[in-house]
Amino acid sequence: MRYFLCLIMSLGFTSSIMAQAYPRFEKNHEIKFNIGQFLATSTVEGSYEYFFTEDTSIGGTLYFNGDATDYNGNFGIGPNLRAYFGYIPRSGFFAEVFGLYYTGKNDVDSTTLGARNNDYGTTALGLGIGNKWVTRSDRFTLEIHGGMGRNINPEDFQNAFMFRGGLSIGFRF
Repeated sequence: MRYFLCLIMSLGFTSSIMAQAYPRFEKNHEIKFNIGQFLATSTVEGSYEYFFTEDTSIGGTLYFNGDATDYNGNFGIGPNLRAYFGYIPRSGFFAEVFGLYYTGKNDVDSTTLGARNNDYGTTALGLGIGNKWVTRSDRFTLEIHGGMGRNINPEDFQNAFMFRGGLSIGFRF
């Protein structure tokens, strides 16, 4: 009986040590608004991010822009996968891989070519980097990021590369 009691006490002590070394993260969801993109181009961009480990997340981006001839069109949607390299879990420097489907309109005057539909839709794959800061409560975030992608189905009137970036504020829950 004495050995059994010692075993239970040592297991309890070991589990309490492990609980302190590896804290549980409860706020795994984050929504963000790209305030930098909104102030620069009036684009409304929102993102969602889900942390499935303390240094890896998966997410998605959705944006709308009133100017269809802008460099990234007037609508975009796409996923991303991020890896964080900071000292604080789920923050600091990160690298990401992203995909983006976006639509727009070419602003080239085609009066000499006759009637031509200048609307397009394309898909891009790219890489990005950034940095994220988190409040002590792990509730609010500030993020700056940028990236470049390559269109995988270019057409003759659209650019082969696309760019994305911004300054985002976020909320974790």
